[in-house]
Amino acid sequence: MHILFLTDNFPPEVNAPASRTFEHCREWVKAGNQVTVITCVPNFPMGRVYDGYRNKVWQAGDMDGIRVVRVWSYITANEGFVKRILDYQSFMVAATLSALFVRHVDVVIGTSPHFFTVCAAWVVSVLKRVPFVFELRDLWPESIKAVGAMQDSAAIRWLERLEMFLYRKASLIVTVTHSFRDRLIARGISSGKISVVTNGVDMSRFRRMPKDQGLVAELGIAGKFVAGYVGTHGMAHHLETILDAAEKLCAEGLGEDIHLVLLGDGARKGALKQDARRRGLSNVTFVDSVPKDQVARYWSVLDVSIIHLRKTDLFTTVIPSKLFECMGMGLPVLHGVAGESADIVRMEDVGIAFEPENSAQLVLYLKLLRQDRQAYEHYRSNCFVAAEKYDRKILAVKMVELLRGLKTDPD
Repeated sequence: MHILFLTDNFPPEVNAPASRTFEHCREWVKAGNQVTVITCVPNFPMGRVYDGYRNKVWQAGDMDGIRVVRVWSYITANEGFVKRILDYQSFMVAATLSALFVRHVDVVIGTSPHFFTVCAAWVVSVLKRVPFVFELRDLWPESIKAVGAMQDSAAIRWLERLEMFLYRKASLIVTVTHSFRDRLIARGISSGKISVVTNGVDMSRFRRMPKDQGLVAELGIAGKFVAGYVGTHGMAHHLETILDAAEKLCAEGLGEDIHLVLLGDGARKGALKQDARRRGLSNVTFVDSVPKDQVARYWSVLDVSIIHLRKTDLFTTVIPSKLFECMGMGLPVLHGVAGESADIVRMEDVGIAFEPENSAQLVLYLKLLRQDRQAYEHYRSNCFVAAEKYDRKILAVKMVELLRGLKTDPD
């Protein structure tokens, strides 16, 4: 089977969609399938082309047996709705044109959050007369409103109509959470065309390992209890909650004992660093994004992982993919996301869920895990057990079996 996958995030970018797409495609190739990925040059999250890459009209290469075609797009930082839409639309056009030159395709997949990539996948599927698969990783444009980036407007309502059109045209919708599936069914989409393939963990990369002592020394965190956030620093993540917790720890005289590390980049990082300096938070260290093959080193120096999203009803439907990487690394989780993902934390007993944006609760549980070694080791051992259930290899097999069962005509 020849799978054509359209996505505007792909390694060396290290965000969740890039990792999911690459790890699935890699396993599909290992299973004997042909996979072509059309993407843009790496630029997320800062909106700058990575060193060693050029934003050219067309360039192709190979990554672990995956044919990767990179096309030109208008690249901008995640600042301003109009510029971001131009970014998305330019990739949509370039990806559609490039896909026309990919021959003997059996299925086309387009992945969200935004729908312009998915639009391209639908157009290509029509032209090639093959099934179109919508991989739904975010309820966009609802998430735009949830983070306050845009209010309800004619533009939002147009995007919502486009959203429903694409759901109806898809031969298969693959969601990353059961909550997403339930939302779509409630909106009238046939349950028979919606399947759930959650995010997972690459067990070959994120696994039990000792602390990287060189990195411990470099970060100046030897002898400290270290909690860390790894991921995008954006509007949706409300990382001010972590800074609030750091300030409370300092006020309680624990600034030298409990240290917080924030690794990653995003639209809010500059403001967060300024805020930390203004507050004089010596117990907070910011680290820029690192290549994917280095992320596990940074996970290794943590004692606890903090996962956090803004307090809004929409985010009760999401499952941050870093949860599964924490399981693989054996890192107990302090989980500031309500809903389905918090249910997983409780069900698998891999950490403690706290109320989003509640820094007092975060401080309470940081102190608890630092002091109660028995509880800490309990959560840690459960992480290793739970990770086996979310092995990316198993999930990739599940998804490719869904692709094999497709019929050409959508509902």
